[in-house]
Amino acid sequence: MTSPPAPPRVRSRHATASSPRDPAAAGESPAARRRRNWVTIILFLLPAIVLFGLLVLAPIALAMYSSFFKWNGFGLVPTNFIGFENFTRMLNDKIVIGDLWRGLSLIGFSLLIQLPLSLAIALLLNQKMRGRAVYRLIFFAPYVLSEVITAVLFTMILSPGRGLANELLGLIGISESTFLSEPDTVMYALFIVMTWKYFGFHMILYLAGRQSIPNELIEAAQIDGAGAWKTFRHVTLPLLGPTIRITIFLSVIYTVQLFDLVYVLTGGGPVHASETLGVTMYEFGFRRFQVGYASAISVVMFLLSLIFALGYQRFVMRRDTEGAITNMRAAR
Repeated sequence: MTSPPAPPRVRSRHATASSPRDPAAAGESPAARRRRNWVTIILFLLPAIVLFGLLVLAPIALAMYSSFFKWNGFGLVPTNFIGFENFTRMLNDKIVIGDLWRGLSLIGFSLLIQLPLSLAIALLLNQKMRGRAVYRLIFFAPYVLSEVITAVLFTMILSPGRGLANELLGLIGISESTFLSEPDTVMYALFIVMTWKYFGFHMILYLAGRQSIPNELIEAAQIDGAGAWKTFRHVTLPLLGPTIRITIFLSVIYTVQLFDLVYVLTGGGPVHASETLGVTMYEFGFRRFQVGYASAISVVMFLLSLIFALGYQRFVMRRDTEGAITNMRAAR
């Protein structure tokens, strides 16, 4: 008995045969494929590179160039070259020197008060309690507000007379205080506003860092007899190190560039008591039309941020960066 004839083989359109459009089938060399891949990458990156160059690199270059000139901002390019005179002027400018000291004071307050407060609240809200999601939302909400809105809000709260702060102080028998009008109190008031605005952001970072710590490590420490403080000191705090280091970095960079919150809240006053480098730069550039000098101040701000960022990454965050690169290579 003969077997039935085999059905004709129908070639599927999904066959794996080489297509004429396949570069490998067309005989394209590996070097040509690499060049084609690089062209594709460049075409995709080109719009972002152009925008970055126009909006970031070009203003930096213009500020550096104009810092060597005495320029009022009018005209296409400055022409009155004065060399490093703007920078030497800053060395003798009491306002700029005061800005640096006030910036260091705000950085110290942030590192010693704001960040520990954020960490403590994050650890508290990591505990099981009723309504902790609502508390997290309430504490994070101020960060969502813009700095201008925050400054206007606290201008009304801290205003003398019928301001909310003075009304509350009157209820407990404390006399009226002019928080934003006294040189001795304005920096403390400014720091309170900064803390109210930004502690929720740091709190969320610490909370995310704490939740990334395996509970098995905490339970193992407790089984070994470690109390709450020893568990925090020897387990939780070291594992939160990368998060703490990045919050310190963000806090310092933000303080160096602080402008809009101060300008709307106090305008740098009274008598320059709350002025920062950003406010001084604005005053000289857009109020006094000394754009060359203002550009020199902006260059100093840029260099301070750049030097701190590179040094901090090199000497403080080096292990975190190397660990991230190692994990990426291992994931491949």
